[in-house]
Amino acid sequence: MDPTLAQLRTAVIEAHRARTALRLAGAGTKDFYGESREGAPLDLTGYQGVTEYEPAELVVTARCGTRLSTIEALLESKGQFLAFEPPSLGGDPTLGGTIAAGLSGPRRARAGAARDFVLGAVLLGVDGEVLRFGGKVMKNVAGFDVSRLLCGSLGILGPILEVSLKVMPLPREELTVRFELGEAEALAAFNRWAGRPLPISASAWWNGIAWLRLSGAAAAVRAARTQLGGEVLTAEAARDWWRQLRSQQHALFGDAPHLWRLSLPSTAAPLTLPGAKLIEWGGALRWYASAAAPEEVRRHAAAAGGTALHWRGGVPGGRFQPLAPAVLEIHRRLKARFDPHGIFNPNRLVVGL
Repeated sequence: MDPTLAQLRTAVIEAHRARTALRLAGAGTKDFYGESREGAPLDLTGYQGVTEYEPAELVVTARCGTRLSTIEALLESKGQFLAFEPPSLGGDPTLGGTIAAGLSGPRRARAGAARDFVLGAVLLGVDGEVLRFGGKVMKNVAGFDVSRLLCGSLGILGPILEVSLKVMPLPREELTVRFELGEAEALAAFNRWAGRPLPISASAWWNGIAWLRLSGAAAAVRAARTQLGGEVLTAEAARDWWRQLRSQQHALFGDAPHLWRLSLPSTAAPLTLPGAKLIEWGGALRWYASAAAPEEVRRHAAAAGGTALHWRGGVPGGRFQPLAPAVLEIHRRLKARFDPHGIFNPNRLVVGL
């Protein structure tokens, strides 16, 4: 057995026997994300390395401590990438933290969420057992798909030791066009364009300007550009814009003491919340730098058919949207099954778990 894995097993077994809470630790880029961070740190960064990569099969497998930059550089050398564009958040996250958080970048509305690319995962159980779920090929799951369940779990079910991900070829051509549009006009345009066979891979709106990224075959991108019009950005300007959004280095993310992330139907009308706003995913993801009361923000989100997450800044009652009783009960049962004594990241995803 790998020495690092053996050390992790020993630490988990001892913590389980002593009923000692463990805080799963990676690169720290998402330490702010979640309800609270409790327990003795269990450093997972030493368990690293790409264990298998088959470019022809479009699958990469790596250990939890492997840095995202290492994986992306390897994929790029073969003309491939992670299509869900995991946010780096200004640092160099580990693969385990990336999957545990389950966050996706600007391409998510077109390519799918992080969980859609998880083919298999290896979990370290409370008794030190190495549990394997899923596999390394597509359409390999029958029954309950635990590997995708781990995506977004914030480590409350245990350390994710290894992940197998579906990868995609890099687009043959890509360009970004921008339009001067008000918020309501941009939302209407995004929804109208989504109903047409256009190679749109990302969209955003900020401060009276709508951005649209076109990706795919050269002929399809050129044809869409002709149909849509708009101002074409230079390749450098386009890369900088989408990098800012993906890494959350845009101005909106930098200064506001309170930042809200609202998940809404793309067709939802503009909300009347105060403060600066930024829209992504064709209208389905809306950021608000707003000092409005939490109950007001969540009331607006619910009225529009969505949910609100307090991305940054402390508020009473928790960061995440409160769960419905039936959903909360499912969380409790899963936690009890995988971690009966609650040693892994207690209170990180849901207070009380």
